[in-house]
Amino acid sequence: MIFSRDIGIDLGTSNTLVADRKGNIIIREPSVVAVDVKTKRVLATGDEAKKMIGRTPGSIVPVMPIRSGVIADFDMTADMLHDFMYRSSKRSVFTKTRVVISVPSGVTEVERRAVEDAARAAGAQDVELIEAPMAAALGAGLPVFEATGSMIIDIGGGTCDVAVVSLGGIASVNSIKVGGETMDEAIVEYLKKEHNLLIGERTAEDIKLKIGSAAPYDGEAVKQIKGRSLDDGLPASAEVTSADIREVLSVPVNRIIETVKETLEVTLPELSADIMERGVYLTGGASRLKGLKDKLEAEIKIPVIVPENPQDCVAKGTSVKLRRAK
Repeated sequence: MIFSRDIGIDLGTSNTLVADRKGNIIIREPSVVAVDVKTKRVLATGDEAKKMIGRTPGSIVPVMPIRSGVIADFDMTADMLHDFMYRSSKRSVFTKTRVVISVPSGVTEVERRAVEDAARAAGAQDVELIEAPMAAALGAGLPVFEATGSMIIDIGGGTCDVAVVSLGGIASVNSIKVGGETMDEAIVEYLKKEHNLLIGERTAEDIKLKIGSAAPYDGEAVKQIKGRSLDDGLPASAEVTSADIREVLSVPVNRIIETVKETLEVTLPELSADIMERGVYLTGGASRLKGLKDKLEAEIKIPVIVPENPQDCVAKGTSVKLRRAK
């Protein structure tokens, strides 16, 4: 008997999600690999590797092999995929592994080939790529194969893809290198500039999730931030408000809004009418930023819908692709 496994992978800048053929998320871990630079040996991947960031001796280096949605370190990506694929299965031996992997819509042919090669190096025999906005639309349950227009905004860790899909294809699309990590970096730079305080990316992400927003919200707060002083190198702290962080995040948020408007401007009138009727769908991990939905609606004058678990839509969409290809 020939055994096979079918898995879909959302290979993200911040997190990698692995889904089975039924759409169940079986792996959800950070896209991080911890490497011993002396032996070149991979010590950990995912959650275990992320715990080491900023807390390891000099010989152990956490590597983020995916940058802005594309492979920055081929070998580390292959090792990470191999580990995730191995852990995603209950069987010990496979004859064939079918994988559908999402990629940002703006990647080059060379970058697409790198993703395919990394998946094969990790043990996959059959590899198919799907553009992230199409996967997000499938995962959100949009009628992408019908003669009607649907608009999807997928904001991940490293990229934002804005696309109009119809009849199983992408009618118009824009992709920018702005996402959740861009927001984190903006917070890091703000604290450096305004408070002479150095913080790590994990702290910046925590600030974004707890008091970050794209629009005013109820329960705004002041947060005490701990880090290292750039003046004397000693531990220090500073206070930031929700309004402070909202102002910092306004630059990446406005860039996303501009991209949405640019995509709407080049969309065919018939498809625009469909979008007006159905609304715009917002997916991806960074879509959960407080107030982003309201800010978008106010700017584009179209209803914005956030599906349940928007961070899972791309991974679930890869599963839909697997089932349709069967």
